[in-house]
Amino acid sequence: MSSRPQRIIDAHVHLWDPARTDWYPYLGGGVELELGDVTGMARRFDAATYRSESAGWNVVGLVNVAAATGAHSIDETLELDRVAEADGQPVAIVGGYVPSAGVAEIIDQIDAQLVASRFRGVRLMGRTDRPVPDRAVLEALRDRGLVLDLMAHSHQLVDAARGLASVDDLDVVVEHTGWPTSGSDDEFARWGDGLRALADVGDRVTCKLSGLAMPLGSMAPDVLAPWIEFAIGTFGPDRCMFASNFPVDGLHGSLEELFTSYATICRGLPTDDLDALFAGTAQRTYRC
Repeated sequence: MSSRPQRIIDAHVHLWDPARTDWYPYLGGGVELELGDVTGMARRFDAATYRSESAGWNVVGLVNVAAATGAHSIDETLELDRVAEADGQPVAIVGGYVPSAGVAEIIDQIDAQLVASRFRGVRLMGRTDRPVPDRAVLEALRDRGLVLDLMAHSHQLVDAARGLASVDDLDVVVEHTGWPTSGSDDEFARWGDGLRALADVGDRVTCKLSGLAMPLGSMAPDVLAPWIEFAIGTFGPDRCMFASNFPVDGLHGSLEELFTSYATICRGLPTDDLDALFAGTAQRTYRC
């Protein structure tokens, strides 16, 4: 048994350039993200930067997740796919859709991204109280073999599970470990109920172990461990995938610190479980 993974597929990164103020206005203060001071993540973050900051860890693939605002996320998918032709990264792309658009328009937005060979699914890009899109959108994703990356906070998880249960055979990835909003005991209980509801939808729902530094304000193993251990216990290692959420979680530490915390929490797990958590589940889910 070893606590250090032999390979990593980072299932959630944002390769961006703040100079694209039309795509990423929040990196220049144009849009409030409710993350406090974001100057630490308002930097050019590309594959070369990632490689430099993850030196010493065998990161074999990056999954880029939409970060450009609104409909710009569609152009972002197409541009990153072009970049990957030369650079090799990202190996998979989660694009975006605009939740305020009508069903037909959302499906058109999805179809526009199908020309990108690394396009694997979508997440919503815009404010909404409905993290699960209409059934027709869910069916369109399923029929195209695409993944829904679920962006929902803890208080929305139970309702999201109900909405997702209505469409069979759609692969769903729960982003940011179910996105708790604080580290309180009450929040942990509510979050836990929601995570169990999503796990009960079936094996087609997986959990992305990412984004916890945002609400918890730390990458320390003892801070992250209760949440990560509960998620792994609820879904199982073959339905969980570690991800960095960089450079956003970089507001609270380095990639070295984050990967070290993940590895510390997983110390003693069998090699197969470790590989599933750090690479295998992401590889299967995002077909990379």
